[in-house]
Amino acid sequence: MHEISINLHMHTKYSDGSGTHTELAHAAIRAGLDAIIVTDHNIWVQGVEKYYELDDKKVLLLSGEEVHDQTRDPQKNHLLVFGAEKEVAAYASDPQNLINQIGDAGGICFLAHPIEKDAPKFNQGDLSWVSWDVSGYTGIELWNSMTEFKSLLTGYLPAISYSLNFDQVAHGPFPETLKKWDALLSEGRPVVAVGGSDAHQMHESLGPIKATLFPYENHYRAINTHLLLEKPLTGKVDTDKKLIYQALAAGHAFVGYDLPASTKGFSFTAHVDDQDIIMGDTVVSPKTATIQIHLPQPAESHLIKDGEIIKTSMKRETMIYKISEPGVYRVEAYIHYKGKRRGWIFSNPIYVR
Repeated sequence: MHEISINLHMHTKYSDGSGTHTELAHAAIRAGLDAIIVTDHNIWVQGVEKYYELDDKKVLLLSGEEVHDQTRDPQKNHLLVFGAEKEVAAYASDPQNLINQIGDAGGICFLAHPIEKDAPKFNQGDLSWVSWDVSGYTGIELWNSMTEFKSLLTGYLPAISYSLNFDQVAHGPFPETLKKWDALLSEGRPVVAVGGSDAHQMHESLGPIKATLFPYENHYRAINTHLLLEKPLTGKVDTDKKLIYQALAAGHAFVGYDLPASTKGFSFTAHVDDQDIIMGDTVVSPKTATIQIHLPQPAESHLIKDGEIIKTSMKRETMIYKISEPGVYRVEAYIHYKGKRRGWIFSNPIYVR
């Protein structure tokens, strides 16, 4: 398998972001990403998907969409749409029909910031997902950078401090979101987890003082989704887009907070009968299986089965665990950064049936 790092869920001038597609792509190149997926609100922007180049380096920009019912009050149920190749915002009033339309078009979709907290002092509402009776979606956005920032807006001083110190914002997915994900997984269906930046890059001014808050490049160096592809990127847009969306749909991915330390090289596999099963895949009725975890550097890690920690490793790079019973197994890793314990790696599960 071939690992790439991508950033998804971001906005341009076509909705409520400040940058052009070219500016977003150049920021991604400077950050060392392989691809980004732009998701403007309720508009699928066509004609922008291509490889963008800067200083002999390149990045693939793909165009998706963040859809929500603009007439709903209060606002809820934002959905990230990839690969539908058509405008689907007209179906937003009925979340199940929206998901069906995306599936019929060959696309995939993820519940955006499924659990969110409001910030009443700044007139920011709770945009959580509430229609949990739906089915057919690909997964959820487990960790959203701007949703986490919003949860820290308890007053004007914290707002100013966190706005000017991006490296202090991320701590990890909300515990409520992790708990909800485990509950969904316990129902027996695969639910793929991704990380999103929700990048907008805001330009603010106070008299003569001007500042750019949460630049795209900062986001691209932080919460990313790492994909395991069947083969390397080819440089051809249609081929590589297919590879990326196939990996996302299969859950061949993990969420990595790359700002404290690169998460590239993380590995989580189940070894069964001379075969390595990767994240997102299923082991069927094994007599025994050996789970192997490898971190890019020593850190705190936890092997989790059906939502419960079954093994912990501290300050080590590897963990080996023999299993012989069914369950949903996943990995969380934590690292200390800027004086605090931070979420670092959150794997998609390996399913043992």
